[in-house]
Amino acid sequence: MRLTLRALVSHGRLARRMGLGPESRINMLRNILTGLVRHERIETTWARADEVRFYAEKVSGGGDVDEKAMKMASFWLTEKDLVPKLFKVLAPRFENHSQGYTRMARLPNRENLDRAKMAVLEYKGNPFPPLYPVKRENELTLINQLLKGYREEKTKELTAKNN
Repeated sequence: MRLTLRALVSHGRLARRMGLGPESRINMLRNILTGLVRHERIETTWARADEVRFYAEKVSGGGDVDEKAMKMASFWLTEKDLVPKLFKVLAPRFENHSQGYTRMARLPNRENLDRAKMAVLEYKGNPFPPLYPVKRENELTLINQLLKGYREEKTKELTAKNN
């Protein structure tokens, strides 16, 4: 009975275990976040993207006058030349955003042996083409067909009235 109870209790392990230990996990997350700030869109596994998203939101939130944000950015970004980009390019872009700064989209699973769930993580407002196609109005829906018929009837009435 004791073995099954121990298996169910988490003992405070709240984060995903990625890598060889906590230090390698932090280093991996730092490298992914650095790539996200540099390229503004990255493709990685879904679990890693989900973990990095939290830190990307926290790092992008502060301005360059906030000392706490500067310390956090200098820790999380492994390439220090990206700190000015974060505060001079990305932070002004998100000044009027009330919600999240990142967007995550699912990709098909990887085709190799592990079949890992894949995702794309990107900053909103980046210069790349959108991930989701733009929705077009479908002319075959019931409402659009009814509106089309109504317009045709009205044009016939107007042309008969004018003649």
